[in-house]
Amino acid sequence: MSGSAPSGAAGAPGSNELTEDYGVLRRSVGAVTVARDVVRVAGPDAVEYLQGQCSQDVAALGTGVSADALLLTPQGKLDAMVRVTRAGDDKFYVDVDAGYGASVIARLGRFKLRVKVEIDPVDWRNVALRGPGAAAVVGGATPPGTSFAVPYAWAGVTGVDLLGPDPQIPADVRRCRPDAWQAIRVETGIPVMGAELDERTIAAEAGLLERCVSFTKGCYTGQELVARLDARGNKVARRLRAVAVDPVAGAPRSLHAGTEVSVAGKVVGRLTSVAWSPGLQTAVALAYLHRDVEPTCPVEVQVEENGEVTAAAQALAVPLPV
Repeated sequence: MSGSAPSGAAGAPGSNELTEDYGVLRRSVGAVTVARDVVRVAGPDAVEYLQGQCSQDVAALGTGVSADALLLTPQGKLDAMVRVTRAGDDKFYVDVDAGYGASVIARLGRFKLRVKVEIDPVDWRNVALRGPGAAAVVGGATPPGTSFAVPYAWAGVTGVDLLGPDPQIPADVRRCRPDAWQAIRVETGIPVMGAELDERTIAAEAGLLERCVSFTKGCYTGQELVARLDARGNKVARRLRAVAVDPVAGAPRSLHAGTEVSVAGKVVGRLTSVAWSPGLQTAVALAYLHRDVEPTCPVEVQVEENGEVTAAAQALAVPLPV
């Protein structure tokens, strides 16, 4: 699962550090700041309770095993995308993008009726190791200060999340800039709370069904909409796509979250997260685009040159991952 990252603006950087960090995260292993809030759910009814609240089959998890899941409203809209780790027969840890722990506690508490379960925040941190060499760095041991070393994989991006009271960056692992991870996150299409994911989101729009939903478990809150859309082939009005601006030599350009995306003068969506991609050497973004926009497709977006908004620039809506 992803952690949150800035979603405001992206432009061509002036140093080589971003490019070097990007390369480390792509080809070896680096440590990045991916803050998470952690919630403990424990008690005799913990398994049954979470099973009825999460889209994932948490009852099937073995001790020490994690899975991504959704907490949904009764109408099937998103309350939070979380990761659930089983710590024992009746204890789980639920982690979510930083800033949303209180919302997860409130959401779980809303349906806590006559069940023996405790839901409490936990003062843990997350050290995110990203890159193909992450698993080898951690090996089979749990690093100091770490309670769980959770494998991470999303659309070809791999790593390990070190969750615990005081996880340490392993020796010889480079600490990388947040914007290097932001570039990879955007290129990969990893959604985060507050940018791609909010109370308006339907799981199928963000491509979360295969990753976060079990279609073989029993009932859970919000299941009806998920099942109905699945039966109809998950036909939704919009889908999460990538947008890449055509590079212009000598003209540094940037994108901003919230910028409209247009096709033939008609607005078809808005950017949600943006980044400068050292690999593509251009600004890239995520956006929910109307289902009629089928990548690869020319689009137009507003960009900045030298701090001023210009006319619409040519870009491409492209498939994820980029």
